[in-house]
Amino acid sequence: MRFFHILAAASLFAAPVAAPVSAQGLTKWGASDYWDVMVDESLGNGCLIQGEFVDGSLVRIGLDRNKGVGYVTVFNEAWGDIEEGKLYPISFTLDRQSFDGEARGIYLKEVPGADIEFDNVDFFMSIAERQTMTMFYDGSEVLSIDLTGTMAGLAAVLECQEEQG
Repeated sequence: MRFFHILAAASLFAAPVAAPVSAQGLTKWGASDYWDVMVDESLGNGCLIQGEFVDGSLVRIGLDRNKGVGYVTVFNEAWGDIEEGKLYPISFTLDRQSFDGEARGIYLKEVPGADIEFDNVDFFMSIAERQTMTMFYDGSEVLSIDLTGTMAGLAAVLECQEEQG
């Protein structure tokens, strides 16, 4: 919960966004630039941003209040044979800064995905401050997205999260 206390304190600088509307099992809380701001009841009313990209990827960046962590989750039909629950070693870059981690195989309505959890507030803010995120598996690029508007989107996530109590 320490992670969320720090994020809640940071939310004092967040800008307000629109009111909730229901969509796809998530509740739409508002929008910010290129992202929808959502509340996921299954994650303890954790707030997130969600965006769809031209390569077919659906990307979510948010907070899991049940576990007290942040996450980046990506779904893409082109990824094929991902095993649900299996851990995959990945690497990714935020602009030119490299990170290594593990992604857990996950599915959303039969679409394969990768879920990456983190408990570092600095990493959460690093995502917000960057322009591009590129993910690699087994030495090959599997995702590259433009993070335009992510700073405003994640500020809205913090505002949304504060509103959730």
